[in-house]
Amino acid sequence: MRVQDAQQQPDVGFLPALQRRRLSRLARMTFHVAWPLAEAQPVLPLVFASRHGETPRTLAILSDLARGEPLSPTQFSLSVHNAIIGKWSILRGDTSEMSALAAEGDGLEQAMLEAGMLLGEGAPAVLLVIAEETPPAIYAPSIEDVPFPYAVALLLKPGDEWRLQLRTGQGPTSDWPHPLNLLRALCGEQLFLEHYWKSRRWTWSRNKP
Repeated sequence: MRVQDAQQQPDVGFLPALQRRRLSRLARMTFHVAWPLAEAQPVLPLVFASRHGETPRTLAILSDLARGEPLSPTQFSLSVHNAIIGKWSILRGDTSEMSALAAEGDGLEQAMLEAGMLLGEGAPAVLLVIAEETPPAIYAPSIEDVPFPYAVALLLKPGDEWRLQLRTGQGPTSDWPHPLNLLRALCGEQLFLEHYWKSRRWTWSRNKP
């Protein structure tokens, strides 16, 4: 999903009202795209990736510190990078293996490797979610890779439809966040996709039937 309005809150009406109120928009986006994929699964390992995480919550905590105000334990506990998967585990009652990755611009590929290892260890399916929130204005000069908030969820199962390879190389960057480019490729007839990050060249190729 892509959030068009800066104030728009994704629908998470399937969650208890008290729990909904505690979720940030980043968490709401994550639950909004992931819950429908997990609904039919009794248990499901999860890999969550976000380069920037809960920057609005973190900034609020830093602002309180700067003003000498007491910190909110709830705000702090929900600001850590694995808070979202912790809430997910509690609300779904799922104690499967879960990981929260703070990767760089190729976080999607790093998450794919993590999910691939879980599949290789025998997991019948893995849920992968990558989500980014628009950073507060103070971070705008330093964070240029999130033009708008978005979240992508993928239900991965063993198979050979797509192949992911890593080589060295440099190339152009995309105007769109890479997870959305991949989503477009998955939904269309595209057979090939390249993603460059620093000296890493990731190649996605669809195996022909």
